[in-house]
Amino acid sequence: MTDHRERLATDTDDGMLLVISGPSGVGKTTITRGVERSIADSVFSVSVTTRPKTDADVEGVDYHFVSHDEFEKLRAAGELLESAMVFGNGYATPRAWVEEQLGRGRLVILEIDVAGAKQVKQSMPDMFGVFILPPSEEALLERLRARKREPEEIINRRFAEARREIAEARDSGAYDRFIVNDELDRAIHEAVDAVKQERERRRSRRA
Repeated sequence: MTDHRERLATDTDDGMLLVISGPSGVGKTTITRGVERSIADSVFSVSVTTRPKTDADVEGVDYHFVSHDEFEKLRAAGELLESAMVFGNGYATPRAWVEEQLGRGRLVILEIDVAGAKQVKQSMPDMFGVFILPPSEEALLERLRARKREPEEIINRRFAEARREIAEARDSGAYDRFIVNDELDRAIHEAVDAVKQERERRRSRRA
């Protein structure tokens, strides 16, 4: 059996951990996928969750599904890079997979919230953090309403949470770039450029 630490021909020293965050309704998932498509060696981290698997879910693609006991064992063993409880279910990033991919020289992408980003920053301070902002608070509220998914009370709650999250992100020290999503293609281009420039800066520093 091949040791997973054995150097492969495709391995490089370019490994970088990219964390992308942003409030609900800001378009961060679309931007994250745009970055993933635009950078050839990027890999997207699949979270571990205790949430029950639905018929639409694919194990290892949408999530890695585990029991609550398994989740707590992973957390206690330090095998989770960051973790959170959301509506009674655990969500987390598996540490070993991330470290292996970084060792292979990949761009590892995490799409997580500010609390998770702060946890990752503590254990991997050389992560590169990007936070997606709405053009304005009014624009964010309009986007939340335009989705027509939820009653006004829930929308207002999401809006208040988004404002809190933006303020926390600015104060957290976890983010290197704040990108305003005023036009989607432009925001994706800015995010891709930011990542490429940072990796080039790190290459130059190693040279």
